[in-house]
Parts: sequence; C-alpha cells; structure tokens
Amino acid sequence: MTSTTPTAARTAPATGGSAPPPQGHPPRPDIQGLRAVAVGLVVLSHAGVAQVGGGYVGVDVFFVISGFLITSLLLRELATTGRVSLRSFYARRALRLLPASSLVIAVTLVGAWLFLSKARLAEYAGDALAGALYTLNFRLAAAGTDYLAQNGPPSPFQHVWSLAVEEQFYLVWPVLLLLTWRIARGRRGPVVVPLAALCALSFAAGVVVTDRSAPWAYFGSPARFWELGAGALLALAAERLRRLPAALAAALGWLGLVCVTVAALRYDDQTPFPGHHALLPVAGAVLVLAGGCVPTSYGAGLLLERRPLVRLGGLSYGWYLWHWPLLVTAPAALGRADGTAELPLALALSAVALALAWATLRLVENPVRF
Repeated sequence: MTSTTPTAARTAPATGGSAPPPQGHPPRPDIQGLRAVAVGLVVLSHAGVAQVGGGYVGVDVFFVISGFLITSLLLRELATTGRVSLRSFYARRALRLLPASSLVIAVTLVGAWLFLSKARLAEYAGDALAGALYTLNFRLAAAGTDYLAQNGPPSPFQHVWSLAVEEQFYLVWPVLLLLTWRIARGRRGPVVVPLAALCALSFAAGVVVTDRSAPWAYFGSPARFWELGAGALLALAAERLRRLPAALAAALGWLGLVCVTVAALRYDDQTPFPGHHALLPVAGAVLVLAGGCVPTSYGAGLLLERRPLVRLGGLSYGWYLWHWPLLVTAPAALGRADGTAELPLALALSAVALALAWATLRLVENPVRF
C-alpha cells in the first residue's frame, strides 16, 4: 500500500493480524496494549496518514505476538500433560478464528458484488475462497500483487493474507514442537535448536527473495515464518527472562517500543520489505514482550497497560478484519469515481470498522466461543 491512499496495499492482522489471543488464556495486559499499537499502525497507514507510511510493520508485530502466545499455550499443555492434542489445538483455532473471518468474508463478497467492478467479480470470489481456506497469500504472490503499486484497485480480501501465513506456520510448529519435546525429554534447550534453524533459513529466504521477487517475499510464508518463530523462541526462554533485573526489563520494553515506532515512521512504500528491514519491528516486538516478563511500575507497561489500549487490543482482530474491506468498498458505494477515500473519510470508515469489530465480538465471536 502507499502511505497516502488505501488503493494499493501493504495490508496486515489480522492478525492480525493477526489472530486473537488463545482461548482460555488471556494475554498479559501489556500484550493487549501492544496489539492495539500494532493494529493502530496498520489502520492509520491504510487510511492514508502519511506520517505512518511504515504502519504495515504492525503485521510483523502481530506475528511475533502470535508466535509467543501460541507457543506459551503449547508449552503449558506439554508441561501439564506431557503431550499436545493436535485435534484440540486446531479445533480451538477454528472456533476462535472462523466465526468472525467467515462473516467478514461473506459480507465483503456481497459488497464487492454490489459496488465493485463486475469484470473482477470472479477474481474477488476466488480471493474470498482462498481467504476462507487460508491460502490467499500464495494466490496473491502467484498473481504478482505489489503492495507498493498504485496501478489498480486492490482486492477487498487482500488483508487476509497474514492470517494465511499464521495458519500455515501452525501446521508445522505444533508437530515440530511435540516431536522435539519428546526427543529432548522435556528439556527446553534442545527444543530451541530446530526452531532456531527454521528461523535462520526463513530469514535468509526473506532477504534473498525480497531482491528477486517482492510479492513472494512479502506474501510467502517461508519468508515470514521466522517472525512467528522469533515469538516462539521467546516463549521458550520466558522462564529465564522472568529472572531479569527489573531495570533491565523496563529498558528492554521501552527500547522495543522505540524500534517499532521508528520503523513505522521511517519506512514507507519505497522500503524493500520484508528483507533485512523486518528485523527492526520484529526485534522491537521481541524486546517489548521480553521486558514484560518482569512486571515493573516503570516499564513499557506504564503505557501499554492503559485501559483504552487494553480494550482496543481486545478488538484488534475484528478491527483488522473489517477496516480494509470498508476502505476499498465504501468509496465506490458512495459514488466516488476514483474509488478512493480521502483522509477524513478514510478515518471515519476506520471508526465504523471499529464499531463493527465491537459488534462482531459481542454478537458473533463470544456467543460461538462460550
């Protein structure tokens, strides 16, 4: 996407985003606050706020959070039962993700049929199906979609690519974790080795492919796995991190926020991404999560645990899902010839998307889950 319009897109989480926190294990308040920062950067960037042209790095922050939370959940299960129920794991993922995403995909497809190009309806339907099957990232990469381009309106489903990357990672990681845990007989040290190797290969692939094929680098899960893996490695080290001195933990958290902020403010649509540039926001997210392992009264939690941010973090999944289809579809529905929204309208649509996220949580997600 560009930093000025939502018509060409570096879109994020869900993620996510961008997936929501694991059911039954609410994250630390500071993590909810970090999710709010991540989704806020993504939304503002898509709305066309030029000052946060690198807001797409919110995706990378979501990936790290997801890897940390899901791996923490799996480690708790392993420590308690000595095993991981893959059937239960994937059932929980489906129960948490599918109600909201299925609703948004269905409503977006209707909106595309009513207001967007009829010539592209088959393409949109294919995107919707790929989004529902968590394969949209490969479809976009194969089509050569350029999130930096401005030569055509993007798909209203384009943002779902990040959810696909997450679910593809979780097809591999729980099985790998379970196997290595058994081989290592419950020792975390040996478990780190295969994951660290996977992260190193993934990062190297991201750097190389960014120069050779930007769409495959941006959308392809092999070039993105290391970001989720970074969060997973952090979860494996969480016990040791809890023994950090409070002053050091606080410094790490604030430094992490600075890294994410600098990336969001300094990166733009000309930054080759992900490549090595993704290191800055990923490292920032890792530092924030690491610092938060030691609660202090003067750490980054001083900001991230504020009630508005914590509440916004709880709505981040739904906000992520709704904001992009509105930014793409609503201008056409309002009769704008160029199909784009100027900043005031884009911000208003983003606010509407937040309201829809709240309604979806109350009326769809929670009733299905509970």
